Amino acid sequence: MNTRKIARITGILFIVATVAGLLGSGLMGSIVGAPDYLVQIAASKNLIVVGALLAFVAAAGSAGIAIALYPVLRKYNEGLALGSVGFRLIEAVFYIVGTLGLLSLLSLSQEYASAAPQAVSTFQVLGTLISAVRVWAGFVLGVIAFCLGAAMYYYVMYQSRLIPRWLSAWGLVGLALLFSMTLLIAFGERTLGPSGMQVLLAIPLALQEMVLGVWLIVKGFNTPVIASTSAK
Repeated sequence: MNTRKIARITGILFIVATVAGLLGSGLMGSIVGAPDYLVQIAASKNLIVVGALLAFVAAAGSAGIAIALYPVLRKYNEGLALGSVGFRLIEAVFYIVGTLGLLSLLSLSQEYASAAPQAVSTFQVLGTLISAVRVWAGFVLGVIAFCLGAAMYYYVMYQSRLIPRWLSAWGLVGLALLFSMTLLIAFGERTLGPSGMQVLLAIPLALQEMVLGVWLIVKGFNTPVIASTSAK
């Protein structure tokens, strides 16, 4: 497969993964983050299912980005190219675990709606545990794996000049902000997901990935760099 086609596929994956992730979080955020989330989730079954499907699409797209980039990046740094694939696959696994946690909450909330009064506290404890697993998998461990994998391919692209350096540098800065978001969640007191301030830390990278996706679709990789590497 030629590099132009790889660039287009990668650009599409960046946009699909980012849009699916943002839409999924937008659909589920206010529901799962509500104080009475066990009631709200059961009442919003269709939205939760759609959100779970979008989360799965985002997970698949995330893994696909590093896999699509590998044939190009390995020519410049095979170790980091392979490492990026490994960490983004780990990221996808954690995202799927988080999605399964969401679907488990849906099943739990449906049972909660008809639970006897004496069983309510048990359902609430189970809901808290499942929510904690979902947050740790989807917002902490999965994001850490993403930051490591993405940092590897952004570094390779910065060094090789496959894309403009300002775009690679934007990605690295965005990753640093996103990583700080995971620290706030990990060492904070919230158990249902990121707060508004924490979400703001993720916006620069989300914008960068959309810009990068469009750049790769329209312009592709730096042609002189590709030509120079092929000649060698």
